[in-house]
Amino acid sequence: MLKKIRPYIRKYFERADVFLLVVCLISSILGTVMISSAVSAYTSPGRYIFIQVFSIFLGVAAFVLFTVIDSDILGENWQWLCVINVGLLILLVFFGQDDGTGNKAWIRFAGIGIQPSEVIKVLYIIISAYQMTFIKEHGDINSFRSVVMMAGHFIVVFGLIVFVSADLGSASILLFIFLVMLFMLGVKLYWFGIAGAAVAAVIPLLWSFFLKPYQQQRLLAPYDKTIDPDGYGITWQTSQSRLALASGRLTGIFAEHGLRTQESTAFTGKHTDFIFSVFGEEFGMIGCLVVILLLAIIVIHCVKVGLQATRTFDMLICFGVAASFCFQSFINIGMCIGITPVIGITLPFFSYGGSSMVTSFAAAGLISGIKFKPKPELFRIVY
Repeated sequence: MLKKIRPYIRKYFERADVFLLVVCLISSILGTVMISSAVSAYTSPGRYIFIQVFSIFLGVAAFVLFTVIDSDILGENWQWLCVINVGLLILLVFFGQDDGTGNKAWIRFAGIGIQPSEVIKVLYIIISAYQMTFIKEHGDINSFRSVVMMAGHFIVVFGLIVFVSADLGSASILLFIFLVMLFMLGVKLYWFGIAGAAVAAVIPLLWSFFLKPYQQQRLLAPYDKTIDPDGYGITWQTSQSRLALASGRLTGIFAEHGLRTQESTAFTGKHTDFIFSVFGEEFGMIGCLVVILLLAIIVIHCVKVGLQATRTFDMLICFGVAASFCFQSFINIGMCIGITPVIGITLPFFSYGGSSMVTSFAAAGLISGIKFKPKPELFRIVY
């Protein structure tokens, strides 16, 4: 048996993006160490570590799968990807839970939680890349009809996520992905200006009739100190996060010794949304720079593969994935230091969460799959 699969394994490591896989693994392992420290203050970390490690194994499997499966096959079957996205949103309608966040963004069965928006995000990149490539190859990307078609797809997905789950964080990631892919496609800047004017015109309506008061306050809190002047309300998480980062100084207090990290009542979400603050307190500025460097390497590598791609479809996938990782990292770190709203966005590969971990590796696998092209004869059986 081993002799039969050995050529496949050798060929895989010769052609796959092993460098990207290694960087992702290093990031996820560092994140797991910090998750253990973050939760040890109030519970045994065993369960969290098991789930995270198991998610990493599933993520690596997803990385391998998306490497060997040709993304063209996925794009050509975009209808089924759309069905999956719609099906996940329908499940949210009937089974969605908010976990106390106000966002009905989770589906839980038998103690297992899935965040559909994470899956939708990856599939949206594939579908949009295929749609945009088709439009470019069969028409004028700057025509009114083409722009409306591309924008219509985005608006439907964006609107459904906001309407069904009220998950502004996931919806904002899709917005950034969409804009980056449009720009790389070559859409003229005047269309971005027109879109900006249209958004500015509808913002008052969205603000008044669609956003709930807690969402409005959450968005304004980083920029309007009168919303929570004492720091004991909606900005409590951020203020404690900043104190944790400041107390770490240059080298940190070391794992499981952070004053706020190890204080169970200091602030919640230390293992999820505020994992960066745990790094800052326990490993100082040096630890934070290591996290930022690893994420920057991942994003830059995705961009590099995209620039080297010979086809529009492959290039758009690379920049869509890079945009997702870049925006998530910026918003999450911004949440921790108090310059962006707290909207529940995880730090890729570092935060606790099976859905985020598996889909992050799957997205990285798409990049590896593009570098893997053309597929070796050994892997033709996959499709």
